Amino acid sequence: MKYTELTVHTTSEASELVADVMWEYTEGGVAVSDSRDVAALMRGESGVYWDYMDDALRIPQGDVLVKCFLRPEAADGAISAIRRSLAAMKARGGLEFGSLEETRRTIDGDDWIDVWKKHFRPIHIGARVVVVPAWIAYAPRAEEAVVLLDSNMAFGTGEHETTSMCLEALQEVLRAGDTVIDVGCGSGILGIAALKLGAGRAYLTDIDPVAVESAAHNAEKNGVAERAVVAHSDLLADAAIKGEVVLANITAEILVRLAPSVPKNLKAGGTLILSGIIESRLPLVKEAFGAEGLTLVREIRKGEWYALVYRR
Repeated sequence: MKYTELTVHTTSEASELVADVMWEYTEGGVAVSDSRDVAALMRGESGVYWDYMDDALRIPQGDVLVKCFLRPEAADGAISAIRRSLAAMKARGGLEFGSLEETRRTIDGDDWIDVWKKHFRPIHIGARVVVVPAWIAYAPRAEEAVVLLDSNMAFGTGEHETTSMCLEALQEVLRAGDTVIDVGCGSGILGIAALKLGAGRAYLTDIDPVAVESAAHNAEKNGVAERAVVAHSDLLADAAIKGEVVLANITAEILVRLAPSVPKNLKAGGTLILSGIIESRLPLVKEAFGAEGLTLVREIRKGEWYALVYRR
């Protein structure tokens, strides 16, 4: 479906008011782009952590951009009404609204989903794992562990280097009947692959409810739901859950936060597989997990990304 995207240039002070006006006329949502928010992320004020950021985003921008998405047949009337409301608010004074300059364009709505499905094909990772889109018929060989993915809403298809490194390392260390913990599970690909490879039970956690829904759906699709526990949880919240293998494919800063929790959830002799790390963050992660008494047994690199394998 196509939408008319309306963008209004304003100030940080007025951006919420502009967004409120837009919400009265849109069913497609409102987005606010403010360089102050980027600065807050860089300072860690929001509790969200970034591994790296384009240097261009560090340059303060004067305007705040507020966007809404309108049905094309109603766009002209809605834009006129939004323009009148904003002009009246600006005329009353007391707040700096900036230029209120407008731009509009026509964009595609959910077409990206169809494009994603068109280009996502079976991916062979390591000796046994094959990640297969659920809408594609695939005849596996006897030794292959097929992971069906039916969700495009959460990260983790096997295409990214961090995911493939985790899956390759998992195939090397997993033993039949192991309990596996997948922290920040996204689509559930790592935990589900572990079950398909012979794990006895898998615990999948994520703080994103969309990821939790996606992982639970994919576990059902793969016929492993009875052996999988999918939880909306912040890192490793339950000390009673212990595994022979713990996987965490997140960002470096969050991995560092995770480090003190690992010993209580990783059994003695167990393996920890970490990824989502760029080179500049390697010392930070190594220091954090070394301090917990874990032994680094392998370092893997693909492109600009690293994975670390530890043993307790």
